Amino acid sequence: MRLYECGNCGNPVHFDNRVCINCGSRLGFLPEAMAMQALMPAGGDLWQLPARQEADVRFCANAAHDTCNWLISTNDNHAYCQACRYNRIVPVTDNPEGLARWQKIGQAQRHLFYSLLRWNLPRPGRDVDPQAGLVFDFLADEVDAYGNLVPAITGHEDGLISLRAAEANDATRESVRVSMNEPYRTLLGHFRHEIGHFYWAQLVRDDQTLNEARQLFGDERTDYAEALRRNYEEGPPADWQASFISTYASAHPAEDFAECWAHFFHIVDALETAHSFGLSTDPRRHQGMAAEVDFDPYRGAASAQALVDAWIPLSMALNSIQRSMGQPDSYPFVLSPPVVQKLDFINRLIARAGNRQWQ
Repeated sequence: MRLYECGNCGNPVHFDNRVCINCGSRLGFLPEAMAMQALMPAGGDLWQLPARQEADVRFCANAAHDTCNWLISTNDNHAYCQACRYNRIVPVTDNPEGLARWQKIGQAQRHLFYSLLRWNLPRPGRDVDPQAGLVFDFLADEVDAYGNLVPAITGHEDGLISLRAAEANDATRESVRVSMNEPYRTLLGHFRHEIGHFYWAQLVRDDQTLNEARQLFGDERTDYAEALRRNYEEGPPADWQASFISTYASAHPAEDFAECWAHFFHIVDALETAHSFGLSTDPRRHQGMAAEVDFDPYRGAASAQALVDAWIPLSMALNSIQRSMGQPDSYPFVLSPPVVQKLDFINRLIARAGNRQWQ
């Protein structure tokens, strides 16, 4: 994630800021410019960019609930921004708990869409593809006839990404993470994983790409329900770390791809953050492990190995800082050579998709 500055006073501002704490300017994110903008009121719901004379932007309709800070150009007739317009079911906003959930979910979703926009990945919605276009449902838990809680399911099916809204509550999400023995579980992680399933269907289409994907991840036609049953009952292979990024990735080729897709997003976005802050690492007594993030990860690397070479020392430093604060590791994963090969496939897949006109 980039570090921005206020267009009015030059003070550093962040992606989720609404107001500059130095000069008080109203801030919003303009997707067309991929930048935070300092705004001047222009009457009604319109705002003016300081560098222009006309009032040419307005906030996403979800700004009314303080769930979105993205801007829409006046020549765009949609009420919602480029991220929120894909939503079909959202949490209720008539109570504090529902509103808090929506704010956290919206924040994670905008971070996801930041990456999709940086890479110029295709994003066909249900208006373009009614059967398999991208759409989001943020679902509430239900109670059955016997008074038992029935948790909503997070998952993907034919372009529909469902997310259990209750996981916006830290205690709920942490209890699930512990019960499932997961080292990492976040809202943003859910978004990045589930969107991986969507992009498999979008990008892994031609025979050459599909054959390469199957060589790396396995045959996605393998019975999914049986694979998950075996994973939950028997656990992962004893040597899973030799070939997989996580235990869940070892359950089925489709989950392996989605897990690697999510980790590619994690690595690139964290490297961009380090690049924005000018971070470099030079661990003492670890010759060959020094790294400076002196490139823009989103602009593409020659290979995933180049990203990994910068990421490993940085993640080691982040984990060490976390431990010094009594917190768990930020990145508790091992990147084996087979995993790097899978990440390289995704690196090339994203590069191709971003450079072509989507039909």
